[in-house]
Amino acid sequence: MSSGHGVRQRLTPKLWTVLKEGYSFPRFRADAMAGLTVAIVALPLSMALGVASGASPDKGLVTAVVAGLLISVLGGSRVQVGGPTGAFVVVVFNIIATHGYDGLLLATLLAGFILTGAGLMKLGRMIRFIPHPVITGFTAGIAVIIASSQVKDFFGLSMENVPADFLPKWQAYLRAVGSIDMPTLAVGAGALALVVALRRFAPRLPGFLAAIVASSLAASVLGLPVETIGSRFPDIPSGLPAPALPNISVAAVTQVLPSAFTIAFLAGIEALLSAVVADGMAGTRHRSSQELVGQGVANIGSALFGGLPATGAIARTATNVRAGGRTPVAGIMHALFLLLFVLFATDLMAYVPMAALAAILFVVAWGMSEIGRFIALMKLGGSDRTVLLLTFVLTVFVDLTVAIGVGVTVASLVFMARMSEAVEFGDDDGPDDEGQEEQTQRDSLPPGVEVFRINGPLFFGVAGELLDTLRRMGQKPGVIILRMRLVPLLDVSGITMIKEFVEQTRLAGTRLILSGVRPEPRAMLSRAGLVEGEDLYFVPDYRAALALASSWTETRESR
Repeated sequence: MSSGHGVRQRLTPKLWTVLKEGYSFPRFRADAMAGLTVAIVALPLSMALGVASGASPDKGLVTAVVAGLLISVLGGSRVQVGGPTGAFVVVVFNIIATHGYDGLLLATLLAGFILTGAGLMKLGRMIRFIPHPVITGFTAGIAVIIASSQVKDFFGLSMENVPADFLPKWQAYLRAVGSIDMPTLAVGAGALALVVALRRFAPRLPGFLAAIVASSLAASVLGLPVETIGSRFPDIPSGLPAPALPNISVAAVTQVLPSAFTIAFLAGIEALLSAVVADGMAGTRHRSSQELVGQGVANIGSALFGGLPATGAIARTATNVRAGGRTPVAGIMHALFLLLFVLFATDLMAYVPMAALAAILFVVAWGMSEIGRFIALMKLGGSDRTVLLLTFVLTVFVDLTVAIGVGVTVASLVFMARMSEAVEFGDDDGPDDEGQEEQTQRDSLPPGVEVFRINGPLFFGVAGELLDTLRRMGQKPGVIILRMRLVPLLDVSGITMIKEFVEQTRLAGTRLILSGVRPEPRAMLSRAGLVEGEDLYFVPDYRAALALASSWTETRESR
């Protein structure tokens, strides 16, 4: 009975849970304002991503409306906002170039069914098996590709065709450098400067929308001879198109099926990463399997309305949380506000300069690059740096699918090599029997002290369990002891998890003791900035940890 209830709970949309809890008008008002804020951010971004993907701006808006609505209605997160994202730009562009737009619609439809099936099979937790260096490497690579694709529009270069591959593209740019159009460059640079300035000095203002409006007004009032959405896409339709199935045949399905798996893989990764970020900001817990179901249905819906692939958008989700959105209603309102624009104001898109959209995509690419995390991983060195650079280089110069496959494979091989070198699996206290130690470690725990023993490597496959355990605790302990003598190694994901765990305990007012940390993991933690301080302590073994924890509890009781 309880098992069936657990399955139903994991596959229940968060919107249903929210409505069962009771939904008040003040909450709706807060969600509606958050939805409007996100819609203001999503409007120019959706247009820009539609253009960058090799489609048109209206396709990006249709995706934000249809997929954004379905993700919020059926997803497993309270605050996730979905739509087109930068991660798909490279994949979508290549699919359209190879199979045409109808091929993209079929691939998106198939990806939707793949994601829905993955959710029903409860595969949402598989996200933990993607190492951090791989994720950082391919997102940074995508950022470089997106920025490179916008050079022509930003500088107004006179080029008939822009090569698809990275090196030929830049060779063509260098040959055309003498054709830079100064009015176009002025509009693009002005839009870019405005976005950067608003983010620096007035971060609450919608920088993307302000740049679009200002550049459109400047180009129109001054009569600048720059390319606009209207001049490049003169036949943009108004409103939502009627739903229709793409052309389906065995041959067509066979051709686009690999692309469908790529779309599903990217959508699943980004959606679940976004949901994790949302949980950290809002203090919520998402249902990963239900989130995949929601993403799958959203991509099916987007394909039926002629839209692009969609997933959870980290930047828009974070904007939603910061603006006060706390339920899926905020995401629904974001989609409805965008729908109003699609129905009644599509004609205004014609005045937007292409250089302004390029400026927006430069900012998007910079955010995707995660330059701070990239540099931090580079400093850690070793095999993690190798995996990072390999994934990054393959993404930029070869292919995104190849990069992810090779990155995960190399990370797995590195992990197995580390494990083969790991020795000394002894007990914290010496030669005591392992089973006996497991049974008695809690016998001498002082009141208010909790202990966890980590057995084996804290690698990317299990890094999230410790945080989940702390979150499940109703009463936060005053002291937590992590027994780490049986941890022979740490990878980047394990270090990230430990850092998050330290921050969680610090916020909860809990002291953390790490006992028996081996030299190699200790050195990795030091390089990551985790050193002994006010709330974090390192001791040589479990006895010393118990003694230190007992002294704290005795001091507290004597007060």
